[in-house]
Amino acid sequence: MVQTPQQRRANEAYARSEAAKRGKAQPDVDRLLEKKKGGKVQKAPVSKIWLYLLLFVVCGGLIFEALRLVMGFFE
Repeated sequence: MVQTPQQRRANEAYARSEAAKRGKAQPDVDRLLEKKKGGKVQKAPVSKIWLYLLLFVVCGGLIFEALRLVMGFFE
């Protein structure tokens, strides 16, 4: 598939931004990203509370199911 001129320009711009990051320390890369985005570094779209709640529901369910199986085996 042949690239359109718009895709080619976008790919060249991305390659330049990646080349600018190459070989720099992480704080410098973060500063480049902040400058590019115009301010703050983006946060995760899900808060930690919701992430922990989901983890508790999934892992807690697995633990309770394993306990149920073990207790059922010894009856």
